[in-house]
Amino acid sequence: MIALALPAQDSGTFTPPGIDQLHLPAILPWGASEGFSKQMLLVILSVVIIATFFVLAARKRQLVPGKLQFAGEMAYGFVRNSIAKDIIGGRDFMKYVPLLFSLFFFILVNNIYGAIPLIQLPSFSHVGGAYVLAVLVYVTWIGIGIKKNGLRYFKLATVPSGVPVYILPIVIPIEIISNFLVRPVTHSLRLFATMLAGHLIVMIAGSGIEFLVMQENFLLKGASVLVLAGAIAMYMLEALIMVLQAYVFTLLTAIYIEGALHADSH
Repeated sequence: MIALALPAQDSGTFTPPGIDQLHLPAILPWGASEGFSKQMLLVILSVVIIATFFVLAARKRQLVPGKLQFAGEMAYGFVRNSIAKDIIGGRDFMKYVPLLFSLFFFILVNNIYGAIPLIQLPSFSHVGGAYVLAVLVYVTWIGIGIKKNGLRYFKLATVPSGVPVYILPIVIPIEIISNFLVRPVTHSLRLFATMLAGHLIVMIAGSGIEFLVMQENFLLKGASVLVLAGAIAMYMLEALIMVLQAYVFTLLTAIYIEGALHADSH
């Protein structure tokens, strides 16, 4: 699919695809500074898909669940128990399940787009979406910390307990940079970079297959089979990473919330 979508290669030189080919032109010339893009359309579609699935799954609420209800309950239970309850704790976790649940499935669906033929474009290969989610999480856990501890939260978050006073002038700036500057940046860039890199690698493999097939040398044509095998392996790895990144982003969000709730005990 990728090889067919890319421009034809010159038989003499290999020209790998670039970022401009990964990010497609706007569908409509309005709606944002760069127009209404395919990513925007896919993000809206993801909300519709997630809402439709879970509304249908919860519609009947049978004591003995059907297949769709069972799938919905398993999906909800995974986020509720394996992320929220295990990380935040049994006393405080329930109020944060909706946020974690929404984040996990929103990221998961938008990542999985990259593994679907004809779509093959993970929404978070654009850094803007990852930044928005990271800022949302950043404001949330800081707000939780202030609500629980007042302005004393900033002292709790930057002054580790048990550290000798003479070391604090070194430790406090490190904690400020780590917790309030580096954390939101790495939270967003981890998601963006893995989605962009994985999709770009698969695009390069697809372009390489097309280039080799067009060569007159029989050995080069045969080498395209090896590239295809590698591309399939990378495709499967990218699909795994799509799921893992949704999990990691949500897990880190739960860790940040837990840290804000229990800053006085860390």
